[in-house]
Amino acid sequence: MQKFAPIALFVYNRPEHTRRTLKFLEQNQLAAESRLFIFSDGPKNASQASKVAEVRALIQEVQGFKSVEIIEREQNMGLANSVISGVSQLLAEYGRIIVFEDDLITSPYTLQYFNEALDYYEKQEKIMHIGAYMYPLAQEQAESLPETFFYRAATSWGWATWARAWQEFNPDVNDLMAKFDSEMKHQFAIEGTMNFWKQMKELKWGKNNSWAIRWYASIFLKGGLTLNPAQSLVSNIGHDGSGVHSGINEIYNVSIHPKPITFFPEVLAENKEAYAAIKQFLKNRKGSFWQRLLRFLNQRLKS
Repeated sequence: MQKFAPIALFVYNRPEHTRRTLKFLEQNQLAAESRLFIFSDGPKNASQASKVAEVRALIQEVQGFKSVEIIEREQNMGLANSVISGVSQLLAEYGRIIVFEDDLITSPYTLQYFNEALDYYEKQEKIMHIGAYMYPLAQEQAESLPETFFYRAATSWGWATWARAWQEFNPDVNDLMAKFDSEMKHQFAIEGTMNFWKQMKELKWGKNNSWAIRWYASIFLKGGLTLNPAQSLVSNIGHDGSGVHSGINEIYNVSIHPKPITFFPEVLAENKEAYAAIKQFLKNRKGSFWQRLLRFLNQRLKS
């Protein structure tokens, strides 16, 4: 039996991001004992072909894992379809999975955290998702929280799950939205502090194709919970305008927690203090009018 969860890494046309992601992933303590599956999406058009080819040349050289299997898509599937297909494929075979995209750098203990949590909560159906990212909460708040806690929303920057949870994933946005009443929408959006419901509406209107918002909605409707660290074990380096859904933005930048996780909660309930801290961050994340204006001008200058 596979001792450690397989890792799915989804890559496309960003060789430098992919190189950094792999460098940090290879430095994880359990890398040498983990199977790595790299899903390489095909180019959208001729102009993307050279970058896709560059990424594919890079991933052919990957070492440091128990095994490396590369799945190259001939056609462009798009991120959402690629993730849904790849995750479903590996879960059907292995029953559990760790998922990364090509713009995430990790702690040396991120794989250890995922595997220990996957073991610890394997039979707890209420726990449906394990996240490695946490917002840059105020230091005193982060330090006052337990090392890990349960929360309602699912983060997509480094995550893990089981086949028994993924079977609840509903890709049909219309069906999902039909099950929400007004109070559920409010709670889904962390009491209106985050644009999660807006993301659902934009998905319905064809303005995005997010798999992640559908996954969170599926968890929310099931009454599931997600496990999260108080201090992030992963950092997103894709907020430079290069990603599918990532603009130039420093709001969500974090310092990676340098220590292994030693605590997992036994009470299967959302942590009220963590929820309040996250809600406060989300409410104030964009800053004052002048801070928002300065950030807008900086983004325009960099674009």
